[in-house]
Amino acid sequence: MLRLLVVLLLLVNGAYFLWTQGHLAPLGLAPVNPSEPQHLAQQIKPEALTLMTADETKRLAAEAAAASVTECLTAGPLDEKLAAAVREAATQSLAGGQWSLDTITVPGRWIIYMGRYGDTDMLNRKKAELRARRIPFEPLTNPALEPGLSLGSFGTQGAANDELAALSQRGVRTAKVVQERPDSKAYALKLPAVGEALRAKLEPLRDSLGGKSLRPC
Repeated sequence: MLRLLVVLLLLVNGAYFLWTQGHLAPLGLAPVNPSEPQHLAQQIKPEALTLMTADETKRLAAEAAAASVTECLTAGPLDEKLAAAVREAATQSLAGGQWSLDTITVPGRWIIYMGRYGDTDMLNRKKAELRARRIPFEPLTNPALEPGLSLGSFGTQGAANDELAALSQRGVRTAKVVQERPDSKAYALKLPAVGEALRAKLEPLRDSLGGKSLRPC
């Protein structure tokens, strides 16, 4: 019985040795190769792989994050002439989805007006009177109201009327509220997503803005 057991152990050990060495592979009996050599054949240019340090990885991640940051920029209001120049510059230097030129309404402006005076001497006397009462004034932007003075500009007629009532308490008697500028149509340039790559292309566009600056939307 013991002899039979020894023979069986020898046969098992011999079969195991043949199996581990791959001699039984033609019979479909072979161990799984943990190295998976087939993966080596699937590599594409393995010599191009490089190992990066932790600092290099952080630097590349920071550069990628900076490149992905964008902001919305706008410029305006632009009149018809400036809008035409901006449209031409944007068409030449930017892609269609990177910019838009939108029509906007510029609200009118109301002023507290003194005038119209007959001559420069009368205008200068009124200026001296206002200085004596420490009432500030400013030049007009509407030539049709010259020669005259503005004691303040306002976005609404109601706000101008309230200020005129306060000035009347300080001795101003001949001023009145007038609309210096009616509502008007204008244009606004909008760049919805400006990143580092796009920012480098904006110089020709800035040159066409006639002194208007790009600012956050």
